[in-house]
Amino acid sequence: MKAIAVIPARLASTRLPRKMLRDVAGTPLIGAVYTAVRSCRSLADVIVATDSEEILDLCRAQGWQAQMTSGSHRSGTERVHEISNSISADVYVNVQGDEPLVRPEQIETLLRVMENPATQVGTVMTPAGDQDIANPNAVKVVVDIDGRALYFSRATIPYDRDGSHPRYCKHLGLYAYRKAALDRFVKLPESSLERSERLEQLRFLENGMSIYVGETPYDSIGVDTEEDLQRVLEIFKTR
Repeated sequence: MKAIAVIPARLASTRLPRKMLRDVAGTPLIGAVYTAVRSCRSLADVIVATDSEEILDLCRAQGWQAQMTSGSHRSGTERVHEISNSISADVYVNVQGDEPLVRPEQIETLLRVMENPATQVGTVMTPAGDQDIANPNAVKVVVDIDGRALYFSRATIPYDRDGSHPRYCKHLGLYAYRKAALDRFVKLPESSLERSERLEQLRFLENGMSIYVGETPYDSIGVDTEEDLQRVLEIFKTR
């Protein structure tokens, strides 16, 4: 199974401006992500997909493979789709460009989800820490007995009505797609749930496309805010 990783990286982030170029232990955020993803030996290639000349120039100067993509894309998945039109693979792994703590073990878990040829879309989850259960920046996911995602939400799901202390699972910013799933995704309009939660994976679910979820014990922190960045920096200091 030939798998390539694509790291969507745009410069015009809203909550944390120019976050892809923020320093993380002596390297830009995008560089920390690229280096982490490259350490997974099961990947045939790793490509940064950007709409920024500044990010493109940085990647080329550092020897990180990068490709310019359209500035009109509404989501990272659409950016991955553009790459899939020019580079052939069995599976395309989408690693969010703001996930500097991504580990090769997480990617290996995701690739195992995709070993079933019938699986069109995969992702990963981990047990949610106490600080993430009510945090809207930490997306929660609930799955069925076969590992298919029932729903993703920024809200705390499932709701603990009777104090039964359910198991909460945090969704990590890693996806895997087959080409057919990407081709269909980009033809679908933005869905109502996707618009409400600002979670692009809900477009798949709202249109009847299953997402299979693997579980990893390794947590990660997506850098969406200054607070997230400071948490990541503290972790890097201990390494």
